[in-house]
Amino acid sequence: MARKAREKSKSGVYHVIVRGANRQEIFHDDDDRLTFLETLQKVKQKSGLTVYAWCLMGNHVHLLLKEAHESISVAMKRIGVTYANYYNWKYKTNGHLFQDRFKSENVENVNYLLTVTRYIHQNPIKAGIVSKPHHWQWSSCRGYYDEPVYPSSLLDSLFILTMFSSGRSLAIQRFKEFNERTNQDDCLEDYGDSSRRLSDDEAREEIRKCLGSLEIPQLKSLPKKERDGVLRKVKKIEGVSQLQAARILGVAVYFLYRVKG
Repeated sequence: MARKAREKSKSGVYHVIVRGANRQEIFHDDDDRLTFLETLQKVKQKSGLTVYAWCLMGNHVHLLLKEAHESISVAMKRIGVTYANYYNWKYKTNGHLFQDRFKSENVENVNYLLTVTRYIHQNPIKAGIVSKPHHWQWSSCRGYYDEPVYPSSLLDSLFILTMFSSGRSLAIQRFKEFNERTNQDDCLEDYGDSSRRLSDDEAREEIRKCLGSLEIPQLKSLPKKERDGVLRKVKKIEGVSQLQAARILGVAVYFLYRVKG
């Protein structure tokens, strides 16, 4: 069956979600996140994108973009191919990194533009990672609060801020109040990633259950087949990222990634 064509946004603005294939982690360290943002910046320059908001989570990314002389599909393909090439080179893997087609919704009016911006910034709060949106380093929120973001020229915040006031200080204050307001925003389905991320202590306890009578430090000494069997169980623990599990177990995240099933 042929795919349904992506509906064209009349405003040119889209809320986009890209996710790792099979829900896999696409960011394992800060260098990965920085590389993705640098890739987004390069594509922005080439495609003429306007970048209103972003949020990088463990295995998915939220973006709020306005297309220009290149379509959103072309721009997202550039981002996906470039980052996947980096990832496969760094981690010595191959195959698809991202789910085969990004998901998007059209943003056709100013009110929904603001709603999606807040939704994206509050994603880490709803995942139980932070208590305030600007505490999450890997979103555009800090840029709206007049704090540094990287790359420095990636965020296009002026259009949204001027909706709150023509004066910058007052606009930031009013935006912050709006951005942190308790709400029932219901935007593009984020693939069920609203489940809470476990703390390290909670994750450690769940991992111990997978290990049975073994102690965590003993995992590295197991024969490969037995070790991979344990890692396969660990990967299925809800609320524990591969990076978090690798840190607790004291192994390279690559060992978790390459274990299938």
